[in-house]
Amino acid sequence: MLNQVVLVGRLSEDPVVNKLENDKQVMTVNLAVPRSFKNSEGIYETDFIRCVLWNGIAENTAEYCHKGDIVGIKGRLQMNSYVDKEDKKHNYSEVIAEKVSFLSSNNKKTDE
Repeated sequence: MLNQVVLVGRLSEDPVVNKLENDKQVMTVNLAVPRSFKNSEGIYETDFIRCVLWNGIAENTAEYCHKGDIVGIKGRLQMNSYVDKEDKKHNYSEVIAEKVSFLSSNNKKTDE
């Protein structure tokens, strides 16, 4: 059996690493991935896919990437759930990143 996801899209916010009590590092980002077809109004819709990056991958992504940069993420799909205050169960999916490729940067450096 195989659980593998490959995505290419833009970071929807600046990546920020969070340090956990066990000295692990984690980052959650939303990757904006435009669909390859137009909807009934003739517009390309965009999916915002939640991706979780751990330790070195998270640290490097936070150091070299910013909002709007294009990245490729290879990972696996994971289903999770939580119970809200009204005891209602909510399911959600996220991609657990195994590799991140920095494809392009939105930053333009100027010489002063």
